[in-house]
Amino acid sequence: MADRESAFDPDEAAVDRSEGATASGDGEAAAGRPLPASVLPDRDPALERDRIRSFVADRVDAAGADGVVVNMSGGLDSTVTAALAVEALGADRVYGLILPCNKIGAPHARDAEALAEALGIDHDTAHLQPLFAQFGAVVPDRFDLHDEPVRSGNAVARLRMAVAYLAANATDRLVCGTANRSELLLGYLTKHGDCAADLFPLGHLYKTDVRALASELDVPEFVVEKAPRAGFLPGQRDADDLGAPYEVIDPVLHLGVDRGLSPESVVERIAAALTEGEPAAADAGTGADLGAVDRELVADLLGRHRASAHKRLPAPTPDADLE
Repeated sequence: MADRESAFDPDEAAVDRSEGATASGDGEAAAGRPLPASVLPDRDPALERDRIRSFVADRVDAAGADGVVVNMSGGLDSTVTAALAVEALGADRVYGLILPCNKIGAPHARDAEALAEALGIDHDTAHLQPLFAQFGAVVPDRFDLHDEPVRSGNAVARLRMAVAYLAANATDRLVCGTANRSELLLGYLTKHGDCAADLFPLGHLYKTDVRALASELDVPEFVVEKAPRAGFLPGQRDADDLGAPYEVIDPVLHLGVDRGLSPESVVERIAAALTEGEPAAADAGTGADLGAVDRELVADLLGRHRASAHKRLPAPTPDADLE
């Protein structure tokens, strides 16, 4: 339970789950024993809460903006981002956009609406399917989006960001991105889509850190328990795309990217941590099995990080001629 008053009204946060807005239902709940302390940095959720609140308030003030726009999906990251923005700025300065584009996203859109109501923020829901259909009808035939889930998913993400910036321009606000450090390091987001924002309050936190912060904020349990998903295809989950759940991915990224260890050293370091009397390698509550980390998985994840460097950098230009 958070030490201070939560941004959520527990009565308003209730969601009718009888119409398909279900949690993951596959045993991959977020709660569980912590990872070995020497594998991931120990972050205090209460300190991160204060740090992010100050960051959001300072960035909005420095820009002379009237507030922020948050694209809300009903998932963990966007919910935590919106809640922190409310704490930093007040509910009247946070605007939520809910932008489903297919039947898969409909129940999650209902979740997002209930969460926006619980936070007391102004929000609108716009169904993007007609816009996406028209977009697909006017692009050259050679770029057909039919049965192309990644290509069409990227197009939808860019349409969502276009709407977010339209709202930001119209209300003199900043677009508050929802990506976390795990997604940013892996490039697991769309360039000029959810990769575009004026600030990323969660950009320094791994997915597992965001879950801990959600508990500090009293985010409703059904949000925390949802299996992370991009929503391109029915049944799609991040763990399927990436080869492991975030409880496994995050320590690999911390050791391989933050600390610069080789794949072999990452495997050795995790194996050593699991023999030092620290918390169990596997937990049925999270689906995480650090004991299953091998060189192939580590090399794949670090390869994704290297290949997606262009998503984290500004577009290159020729070197300036200083002569």
